[in-house]
Formats: sequence, C-alpha cells, structure tokens
Amino acid sequence: MRGDTRSYAAARRERAADIDRWLTDLLRTACGTPYGRTGKNGEHRNTDERGALSGVALVAVGSLGRAELAPGSDLDLVLLHNGRDDVARIADRVWYPVWDSGVGLDHSVRTVEEAAVVARDDLKAVLGLIQARHVAGDPELTRAARESVLSEWRADSRRRLGELRDAADKRAEASGELAFLLEPDLRDSRGGIRDVQAMQAVAAAWVASAPGPRVREAYELLLDIRHGLHLVTARGADRLVLQEQDAVAGTLGLLDAEALMRRLAEAGRTVAHAFDATWRTVDRLLSGPAPRGRRPLADGVVEHGGEVVLARGVDPRKDPVLVLRAAAAAAEAGLPLAPATVNALAAQSPPLPVPWPDGARDALVALLGAGRAAVPVWEELDQAGVLVRLLPDWERVRHRPQRNPVHRYTVDRHLIEAAAGAASFTREVSRPDLLLISALLHDIGKGWPGDHSTTGAVVARDIGTRIGLSPADVDTLETVVRHHLLLPETATRRDLDDPVTISRVAEAVGSREVLELLAALAVADGNATGPAAWNSWKASLVTDLVRRVRSVLSGTPPPPAPALSAAQASLARHGGGAVRVNGGAVTVVAPDRSGLLWRAAGVLAAHRMVVRAASAASAGSTAVIEFSVVPEYGSPPDPATLEADLRLVLAGRLDIEQRLARRTRSLRPARVPVAPPRVSLVDDASNTATVVEVRAHDRPGLLWRIGRAFGDCGLDVRAARVETLGAEAVDVFYVVDRAGRPLTDEAQRAQVRDQVLAALR
Repeated sequence: MRGDTRSYAAARRERAADIDRWLTDLLRTACGTPYGRTGKNGEHRNTDERGALSGVALVAVGSLGRAELAPGSDLDLVLLHNGRDDVARIADRVWYPVWDSGVGLDHSVRTVEEAAVVARDDLKAVLGLIQARHVAGDPELTRAARESVLSEWRADSRRRLGELRDAADKRAEASGELAFLLEPDLRDSRGGIRDVQAMQAVAAAWVASAPGPRVREAYELLLDIRHGLHLVTARGADRLVLQEQDAVAGTLGLLDAEALMRRLAEAGRTVAHAFDATWRTVDRLLSGPAPRGRRPLADGVVEHGGEVVLARGVDPRKDPVLVLRAAAAAAEAGLPLAPATVNALAAQSPPLPVPWPDGARDALVALLGAGRAAVPVWEELDQAGVLVRLLPDWERVRHRPQRNPVHRYTVDRHLIEAAAGAASFTREVSRPDLLLISALLHDIGKGWPGDHSTTGAVVARDIGTRIGLSPADVDTLETVVRHHLLLPETATRRDLDDPVTISRVAEAVGSREVLELLAALAVADGNATGPAAWNSWKASLVTDLVRRVRSVLSGTPPPPAPALSAAQASLARHGGGAVRVNGGAVTVVAPDRSGLLWRAAGVLAAHRMVVRAASAASAGSTAVIEFSVVPEYGSPPDPATLEADLRLVLAGRLDIEQRLARRTRSLRPARVPVAPPRVSLVDDASNTATVVEVRAHDRPGLLWRIGRAFGDCGLDVRAARVETLGAEAVDVFYVVDRAGRPLTDEAQRAQVRDQVLAALR
C-alpha cells in the first residue's frame, strides 16, 4: 500500500506559496512601494504601489511555476518588463537576496517581445513559458507573454513538436527506461517526470488531450518519490541510487525498496504507455487524413486509420475470445490496438470459461508467435487490466522489480520479451506452442516464496490446465518450467567431460522433445535477461551440452572428450607454456600442473583485466584455459606485454602477489552492502572430483585468491567454470587431492570451505 503522501503535495504547494510571498515582497521593495522601501528620513515614500509595479512582472517557470517545488529544487524566474530604465536595478534587488539565502536560482530578464523571440528557438524556454505562473507585479505582462508564446507554439506545432520528440528520444537514449532501471533518473528517464511535462506541452498545442487521471496519479507518485529523495539526501537529486531506496521507501510509508521500485515501475510504464499513445495521435493528426476504409484482419477485427478496431456491429459482451483474437491480429499486422477498442474490450469482455476453448489458446499462441510485435500489444492489454483477468497469476509478477544488474527488465516484461525471442525458434522445435507458452511462464514462480523454478512449475501446471492444454502437454510445460535453468547452469558450472554431468541432465530432461524446448528457451531467456546473461561463450557451452545429452537420449555412447583444436595444439608445441591474446579472448596452453589457472588469472588481474568467464580443462598432460576478459576501464593492455607476463608466471619467473596486493590496497569499498560470500561443496556432481561452488561479489584478483586457497589446501583444480553476472561471480571448481582423488574426509572438506572463505574476506 502507498503511504499517506498527501502532505508532500500540500508541502510543495505551501512552499511555492511561501516563496511567492517572499518574492512579492522582494519585488515591492525593489520597486520602492510603500510595502517595503523607505525614504531618507525613514518615512514611506508616497508612491502608488500599482504605479511602482507597472511595467514589471515576476514570473515563475519550471517546478515553481507548476507549484511542484521539491525540498531541493532550484527557483526558475523570469523578470518581464516593458522597457523600464531601472529594470537592471530591480533585478539586482530581487536576485541578490535569493542568492544570499542559498537557494539555487535560474533567472532571466526579458521584455515580452524578447521572451517570444527566445521561445522560438529555445525549447527549454518555450516549455517554461507555456506553463508560466504570475507571481508579482503587472499581470498584463505575464498574460501577454504567455499568450504570445502559446500562439506561436500552436501555429508552429509541426516543427516544435518534432523538436520536442527529438529531445525526448535523446533523454531516453541517455537515461534509459525508468521502469526497468536499477538506479533510475526520476526526471529524465523514459516514463519519468519530463515525459509527463512533454505531454502537457503537446496538449497546450491543441494536438492531443492532456494526460488522463491514471497518468496524473503516476506523475504525483514520481513527484512524491523525488520529494522523499530530496529529504533523504538533503539535496536536489533526481537519480534514485540503490543505497537511498530503502530510506526513500520509508518516507513514503512503504515497506522497503522492493515495494518502492514496484510502484515506481508501474508509474513509469503508465507514463511511457501514455507518452507513446500521445505521439501516435500527434503523428496521425499532423500527417493529414488517414486513408478511408476498413481492412479485415480476423473475425470481428479490422484495420482502420492505422489502428486495429472492432468491426461494425460486433458486441464484445457476446464473445469472450474476441480480446485475444484482436490482440493476435494487431501483433500479426504490426499495428497498435486503438485505445477506444482496448477500453471497450476491457470493460465489456466476459470472462473466459475454464478451461479455455481452443480458439482462445490458439489466439494466445498466435499473439506470442508474432515475436517483437507482440510486446507493445501485450503492454496495451496490461495497461487496460486485461492480463490479470485472463491469467490471475500474472498479478504476482506484474511490475515486480529484479534488483540485480544482470536483469534489464521487471519480471513480467522479461517474460513477454522471452516469449517474443522464443518466436524465432518455433521452426526448430516440434512443439512451437509449448515453447511460446513455457517462455511466457518460465519465471512465473518469482511471485512466490522459495525457489522460483520449483514454485513456478506448480503455477505453470495450474495455468496450463486453465488454458486447456492436454494432461500430457501440462506435464511437459511443468517440466520445462522446472528445469528452464538446467542447461545454462550446467554448461557454465559443471565439467561437460564428466560422465556424471551428462547423465544427470539426461535423467532430468527425460526426452528429446523437452531437451529441444529447453535449448531454445535457454537462448530466449538469456537474451531477454541482458548482455551479462548470454554471450557466445555460454551459447557454445550450451550447444555442446545439448549435443552430448541428445546422444545419451538417443541411446548412443556420449562423444569422447574433445582433443586440442588445431590452434591450441599449435600453441602447445611451444613447450613450456604458450599464450594467445585475441581481443577479449585469452588462451593459455601449457603442461598441466598445480596452480596454473589461478596464476594466469593473477596476471590478468594485475593488468586490470576483469575475467567475465573462464573454462579450464586437461587434454592428456596439457592444460587448456580459455579466458573471456574486458578491461576495467579505458583501453586494454598491450597484448605483447600481457603475453610476456603470462609466460613469465608460467615459467615461475614472476611473483604476481605483490602487484595484486598493491591493487587491493587501492580499491575503494563497495558503495552498497553486499551479501557475504558463500562456498558450497556439491555432492554427487562428480565421481572423480569434488565440486566446489563459490559465490561472491566480484573484485579484481578474485579468481587468483580462490585458486591460491586451493593450493594452500594441497588441492589441484582439474576443471573450472567461471562466470561473472553483473557484480556477482559464480565460480565452480573440480578439485582433487595430490593423489588425484575427490575429498572424502569431512575435516578436510571443512578446511577447504574455511580456507576459501578466508581468502574472500
């Protein structure tokens, strides 16, 4: 529930009123009225106030003009005049007390004509003057300036609205989308405060309607959150950074940052949706009359004027499937649903029977199968409240934030993005309908406590039954949702050459049909998550895993462990150790020996290279390590220098510890508290080694520290999978003792866990 922030809106209005009174007194004093200025002998001058203030007006623009002044907001003021000779003196006597008070001030002095001229070419100026508010002085000057600016704004709307749209696009490109950002800019992000003000400016041009009540409510919430942020930070901040979110939530009476960001996501998406609709209206009106006629798209659905509308005489109250059929038709045609059509369907459509009729399920699959075109149509249904009526479980993931830099979207938006991505693979699986539905539901469990894959499988079974899938298809859907992370997690965290790895995956998957669904879903899920969650390295590992599991499911022997590639074999012929640096790929091939992985990782860390992924394996007596690296900042180091240091450390002629110690001392602590590291020994993951999984906040030299801890415990790393997800490292090591055996002694296992944890602190 939202806290009682009505006092915030009142506080903003009261502050604006107080400042108005203060500025009025300043202007009166500056003009020498009886209310302020006195003569040489202390008596009030006999100057008529109206005469003294004639020809000058103080006008508020920006947040003061809208009476939306947050605690840390600056004042934006325009001093209008009619050519008075003493206007410079008046301005000084108004501006200097404001500066002396410590309040930020953006000011200008203009005649009415000068204000109109500036507004013709300065977008910020015209937007301010459109919503200018008279504070003190001659109200006729304020009225004349506003009318002049508004008249030109409307007359030149085609050019000026194009300029306004370009500015909004640049803001969105620079600041991202408010609803999906970990640390959003409340003012400039897409869906933020300035987008509402842009819609108000469009309305002032008489081209589209002013924002409706839902947008105004969202706007007030954005203002309240910014108000709370100013109170927490004691300054005029617009970016809601992580470490302030819990405190800001408290000022609004919300439980925690999670609740705050969910409300913020909802507000941002409401504004962004209305913003898009506004510009569709602008484009339609400014481009001239649309072609007449209605083109049939589906039963009861036609295209008209570039939008999808209901055919004449169609009654939504008699057809519960119509809403999905219209949505599918819109997505397949790449057209928006007309707002009036969406509203009519939302208000009049009867509930679908349970289980759904075949036509409803087919329309859902057709909608998802439209790919990227499905996303805006899905958003239309969501904004109208249709989705939660069709799929009540959707409410639990709706606008749910994922406060993790790996994820670029809220849970619900991630799901439709994954389904849109899965549409690219429908020709590659035997059941494209189940692929699309499982992509839509794979994270549905994130609305419930516990492991989301486990809870999601239960919810997916309920939804599958609700939408009319057969019992066998419901079983498949449940299995895919339960194991949707199986392939990427296994591929990146387990040794694929270990027979136990492949047999466990084959046992969990159970059939080639499920395997192909999981393989396609892994790609769609990864791409919809973000660049840190999916890359060519992970894709190649998943492909290799799928190939091996498919062989087992087909009853053929698993393929043998791969030999060295031609390039790796060429490197191995160098003897003592060879290195190749190719952009962000670093390959080390050397005689297999203890500590090879972590020593090589130490060299990379010393050269300010961040290890994003790594795999280590042995081919006979030769070790092969593949690193995927990026520079911490700036340009990468010279490849020749990096190769030389790697060869030195492989030859035992370079001690990297001192370099890393200096780096560690220079590091700044994390900006926000991070979870403590976790070290787990995974039982039954291998018959020939002990699998150690390490999860920790990533930092330079992390892999080197972990490897050195293994060395101190007398262990060799037989294989490794290293992955960095945003700021979190998930590293898995297959370790054996000096005799080449897994660890069975509990005391030794505890020592390994404690030693690695100590190295991470």
